[in-house]
Amino acid sequence: MQKVLIIEDDPELVELLHIHLTDLGCAITAIGNGNDGLQAAMQARFDLVILDLMLPGLNGMEVCRKIRQTDRHTPILMLTARSEEIDKVMGLETGADDYLTKPFSIREFIARVKVIFRRNEEGTTAEQGSYISAVMRYDELEIDLDKRKVTLNNLRVDLSPKEFELLALLASSPGKSYSRKRLLNLVWGYDFEGYEHTVNSHINRLRGKIEANLSAPKYILTTWGIGYRFNEEL
Repeated sequence: MQKVLIIEDDPELVELLHIHLTDLGCAITAIGNGNDGLQAAMQARFDLVILDLMLPGLNGMEVCRKIRQTDRHTPILMLTARSEEIDKVMGLETGADDYLTKPFSIREFIARVKVIFRRNEEGTTAEQGSYISAVMRYDELEIDLDKRKVTLNNLRVDLSPKEFELLALLASSPGKSYSRKRLLNLVWGYDFEGYEHTVNSHINRLRGKIEANLSAPKYILTTWGIGYRFNEEL
């Protein structure tokens, strides 16, 4: 049974999510403020945290940031009533794996939750088959797939689960170009038109952590008109 923590102060939305998650066989814990929600997340293990951005007490950004200080792996799906791109990017930068903007369709919500659960069971994301090596090295960059560990110049780089999966996927096939839509399907496991900006946000954050010069990336290159690729000349 999957354990889900809902941190949301809208009782009607909580009830709606509770009904549909229960139909999936989930055990639900629902909390209506940021402080208590953070405490619950720190005291027990969950398979998914559904986190509202605007909360009484600690807001969703702070809750997410504090969770990620000690827990890099529990998936966090952030809910926000805001539509500005900067708020979505900030949510992702604090460590959320994905977000949904209210109002959202229950069909899309359930589809994303199912993908998250499937990813939890699979452990890692890859195209059909396996990565070429347990440890990949490209100049100063090392990616340990078994440990889910990335180092740059012998210093550990803290990545969110989706950042790691993106990097591992791209690095497993240097020179291969992936469209944003293809990356969305492979890493997030769903194919919704208009959500390619999720990939862009994660690529930008990933580059910010491993690239010395963002204006001239060394590792993750842009294939103009298509998407992204890992540098095959390293």
